[in-house]
Amino acid sequence: MARRRVLLFLKPFDVYPPRPLAGAPFPTFPPPPPPPRAANPKILSYLDDRCRVHKDTIDLCKSVLQSKPLDWISVQRNHLTNPIRDVDLVITVGGDGTLLRASHFLDSSIPILGVNSDPTCSDEVDELTDEFDARRSTGYLCAATARNFEQILDATLAGSKNHSELSRISVKLNGSQLPTYALNDILVSHPCPATVSRFSLRKRSNMDTSRLINSRSSGLRVSTATGSTAAMLSAGGFTMPISSRELQYMIREPISPTDADKPLLHGLVKQEQHMLVVWYNQEGAVYIDGSHVTHPIQHGDTLEISSDAPILKVVLPEYLLNQASL
Repeated sequence: MARRRVLLFLKPFDVYPPRPLAGAPFPTFPPPPPPPRAANPKILSYLDDRCRVHKDTIDLCKSVLQSKPLDWISVQRNHLTNPIRDVDLVITVGGDGTLLRASHFLDSSIPILGVNSDPTCSDEVDELTDEFDARRSTGYLCAATARNFEQILDATLAGSKNHSELSRISVKLNGSQLPTYALNDILVSHPCPATVSRFSLRKRSNMDTSRLINSRSSGLRVSTATGSTAAMLSAGGFTMPISSRELQYMIREPISPTDADKPLLHGLVKQEQHMLVVWYNQEGAVYIDGSHVTHPIQHGDTLEISSDAPILKVVLPEYLLNQASL
């Protein structure tokens, strides 16, 4: 039997704030940087701990993989530019952001397993709540941590822990398919958050077309069922069953909507529907799963948004599987 191939996809260390070395002289050229801002030593120590825990989790995952009859390689998430192919499993080490980044390089054929490298400790959050925010990685989609990684990996490889199929968002710009499918959500807005976004939208299917909504607002957010627990929920949306193929949309901070428009500012795009958006600002952007993947748009551009996208195979944590079965 051929050895199975695994890609270890890693959150990089450059996301942690750099720390100047004590007593290290600045080089003459280039000129010395401005003095660092005063910082709470407790916060700096906390950040050092976060970096250390992340590294320890990476080392543990590598050690476990090395002990298995697997062919594997590792790559930092900011070093990958091409689609992921020719592997049987992708393992991400970081948090939900790392899993989202990996999903952008995957089609519907390769499953993904997330390892939360630094889960939040509720006791620590309570202890430090009056000093700073001590929440760590949420890891909503991560099925494993350092404590149970080997157990979850073995169950996944043995087939006793199955993957789930999650819906993604397809966006076509002026009829051309954008190459990245969103697992969480997309945001269509002006690049400056203080500028009004002007656009129109309507929903269409083979059988029906909704009335046109002309919007002046802070933009349009569209989420999958997976993303309905993220920014959409924070903005007043609702949680959807994670297996749903529908999309949820919300016009953000609408300016003086008409009474007729109000019921249509927030709702669902059914699986058989798509949403047509026409952009009326001189500039704008489509943000896919946060700020890392961005596509510029301009006045007159048309977007077609739907769930007609390849599914993503994800090994989900047990609590999400339990929710899906209710």
